[in-house]
Amino acid sequence: MTDLSKLIELLSTMSGCSVTQRIKTMKQPRGGYIKPKDMDSISLGKGIESLNPDESTHAGLVGTAVDYLTRFLLGASVEDAFQISLLGAKIIQKDAKAKKLMTYIKGLDNQSVINAVKLCGFDVCYRAGIMRYKPVEKIMPDSASIENIVTMVKRSLNFFNEYGPKILNGFTFEGGYTNVVSFGDGDFMTKDTLWDFKVSKFPIKKEHTLQLLMYWRMGLHSIHPEFKNIQYLGIYNPRLNVVSRISVTDISDDVIRKVETEVIGYKEYYNETTKQF
Repeated sequence: MTDLSKLIELLSTMSGCSVTQRIKTMKQPRGGYIKPKDMDSISLGKGIESLNPDESTHAGLVGTAVDYLTRFLLGASVEDAFQISLLGAKIIQKDAKAKKLMTYIKGLDNQSVINAVKLCGFDVCYRAGIMRYKPVEKIMPDSASIENIVTMVKRSLNFFNEYGPKILNGFTFEGGYTNVVSFGDGDFMTKDTLWDFKVSKFPIKKEHTLQLLMYWRMGLHSIHPEFKNIQYLGIYNPRLNVVSRISVTDISDDVIRKVETEVIGYKEYYNETTKQF
């Protein structure tokens, strides 16, 4: 069974909301469950000041394209890198169109980037519903958007040269979902860090840190043993070219317990072996 088929099968059993949808409903403590200011941040070089200031393409599409092209250029098949896009296309019976776009994604040439952005236009059908879908034929990134995407993908590849290699990307949390939070997918994992990509001109928000915290805890409950080695939660922003991390040992048991029970929906318990809720 392919990864896409597994994801489709998983979706058929889902009843709750997504990680991001759940976050929107939560009133966090003052500053957040994890305060963004508590993360250690460093710059990896030139940032937003060296990018084209005006992009015609929606920022969400640009960010998704940067994420998926990075996965592809790190060695994932185009099908795996764009699996959410393919799933979205399947929902509206645009499989053939999606596969045609996918055929011409080869690297960071203009046609590959244009096709990647168009293909990412199908994501919304999975993540937000078909009412938000805009025909991908009407999506046409301008030269400023294409140049920025290429620059940010190159920055992302450089980031993995320094912090990688990646061991997982585009992963789901089978075994870790609940009736409250029943779907969501993570970005990247290296040997000791769970990473989320945020392609934004704005600083980290408390919603971003809660998302990472939820991914970590859901991952520990999931079928993926790699989560047991996680020592840090991190965010990389290729637009700002900034890396931010926090050690999981700096997150209190009380915060972990509240997020597991009140946000994700796990029953409360304490594991004497792992010393974690």
